[in-house]
Amino acid sequence: MGDARPATPSDAEELVRLRGLMLAGMSGAPTPPGRWQDIARDNLRTWLAEPEPWLAAFVVDAPDGASLAACAVGTVERRLGGPDDPSGLVGYVFNVSTDPAYRRRGHSRACVSALLAWFRDRGVRRVDLRASAAGRPLYRALGFRETADPAMRLTLPAESFIPPRETGSDL
Repeated sequence: MGDARPATPSDAEELVRLRGLMLAGMSGAPTPPGRWQDIARDNLRTWLAEPEPWLAAFVVDAPDGASLAACAVGTVERRLGGPDDPSGLVGYVFNVSTDPAYRRRGHSRACVSALLAWFRDRGVRRVDLRASAAGRPLYRALGFRETADPAMRLTLPAESFIPPRETGSDL
């Protein structure tokens, strides 16, 4: 099993490649290339360079040294606290992906375990994720449990996006 290390902005290209593999695996169809890759790559380069990060990625390098074998990405969300967790900090794990050539070697476990330690270091007590059928055994082994919380999603059409107004403008 390779050791997971924190991703750096220079890993953005490979993180996006692994994301495409993950999305293809979940949908059962190849992920089409497009502008999404450029935006994701630029965002990762910016976010991974922040001095007080709210997003982290952990990766395992492939033996060739030129690519990544696996990754796990997560964010810290700030919500209002409650009786069970007054801080309101919630971790969210996503983009757990292993290149097919390097599967079944513990790389995803190493990446997710490193991400969970990163959450603990930031005082996060609750961590959520959405698991594929293939990923559930790993997540259960790491202590995750299914919840009764119903998930819902609204996807707004792209043309409905309104950029945020500048501070001081009329509402």
